[in-house]
Amino acid sequence: MIYIGSDYMGFKLKKQLITYLKTQLHLPVTDLGPKVKTEGDDAIDYSVKVARAVSKAKKNLGILICYSGHAMCITANKIKGVRASIGYNIEGAELMRLHDDANVLCLASHMLTLEHASAIVKKFIETEFILIDRRVRRLKKLEKLENKK
Repeated sequence: MIYIGSDYMGFKLKKQLITYLKTQLHLPVTDLGPKVKTEGDDAIDYSVKVARAVSKAKKNLGILICYSGHAMCITANKIKGVRASIGYNIEGAELMRLHDDANVLCLASHMLTLEHASAIVKKFIETEFILIDRRVRRLKKLEKLENKK
């Protein structure tokens, strides 16, 4: 499942990407808000919803959109089991999946056209993590950090 959320600054791009994911890629998408554009809402509220949904199953992926992508990314990474990164370009989206098994893509609405954002999302979704020793070792270290009290 792909979970998606935004704040008011990413609302338009979110709606456009939902259409793209459903009609062009034929993927199941759950919109975790907002349902209507509300000026001044907080990215953190929607980031937490998406990150928690993603953390429930290994196959889940998330997409978060705000003005810069930073607020969404910082917040998502506070949720155990989430590895969020900002996708400013296609290669970055590919590398976050290949090297770090990222499961949440954060997008900057003010930097991306729909065409560019769609290409980034497509690459993120179609790229699989490649299991090699050093990458698995890094993920285990991250897991240890998350489990420390």
